[in-house]
Amino acid sequence: MSVTVEERGRPNTLDYRVYFKNSEGKYISPFHDIPIYANEAENIFHAVVEVPRWTNAKMEIATKDPLNPLKQDIKKGNLRYVANVFPHKGYIWNYGAIPQTWEDPNHRDSDTGCCGDNDPIDICDIGNKVCSRGEIIKVKVLGTLALIDEGETDWKVIVINTEDPESADFNDIDDVRRLKPGYLEATFDWFKRYKVPDGKPENQFAFNGEFKDRDFAIKTIKDTHEFWKALISKKSSAGELNCTNTGVSDSPFCCSAGDAEAVVKSACAFGAEDPIPSSVDQWFYYEN
Repeated sequence: MSVTVEERGRPNTLDYRVYFKNSEGKYISPFHDIPIYANEAENIFHAVVEVPRWTNAKMEIATKDPLNPLKQDIKKGNLRYVANVFPHKGYIWNYGAIPQTWEDPNHRDSDTGCCGDNDPIDICDIGNKVCSRGEIIKVKVLGTLALIDEGETDWKVIVINTEDPESADFNDIDDVRRLKPGYLEATFDWFKRYKVPDGKPENQFAFNGEFKDRDFAIKTIKDTHEFWKALISKKSSAGELNCTNTGVSDSPFCCSAGDAEAVVKSACAFGAEDPIPSSVDQWFYYEN
């Protein structure tokens, strides 16, 4: 899938946005217009990279904004950066989301006992390449971790980029354990502790923090795709979510290319970046 990005606003400021265009130069939503599948028969999915590995800016698909550009999360009026909880530097994988999925906040998961977090399903790409912000990659699903984030189910799907030279060696969660020893333990540790520097308690997990296998993860993704279908067709309430799209032809939220262009042109012009605060590079230490 050939997708390019268009930056608006000034990087590292509140007005920075990353919009998406298809191969025809038409603006699209990364949430709704990029197909979930790269190869449905082989269960190869598309993923949108929000945060490249080793970086700290908590960029995410803006689910409540028209065309759902990437923007940096804000907390108490300030741009949000994930702390470096020793020994982890920023995000320890390429982090992103699978398009055309939705963790429905009105659906209580029978496994976790909690409702969805109202976002597309998250991925952690364990491939060797450090991806770029807004890059669309094709991924093979290996397993999933069920984070319970402030009472909501927040699946973290472990994937590998199909273009990774080692991807053929990875087919299930046990392959990660065997070929990248320590990576799953570090992933669990990262998600358990990453909010502690903000004064919050350690995160909880379903299944006692056990990683579920590929088949379980694929079923979970497909379930969230069904929830998204109900959302985009107005069978489920969108609430504050913005479902504007340019490519889901039978969706009541589908808009014209001209309307989509007007959304992007109304955003601030791209400009020089602000420096990232030096505090973002600090280590955060604490005893378990």
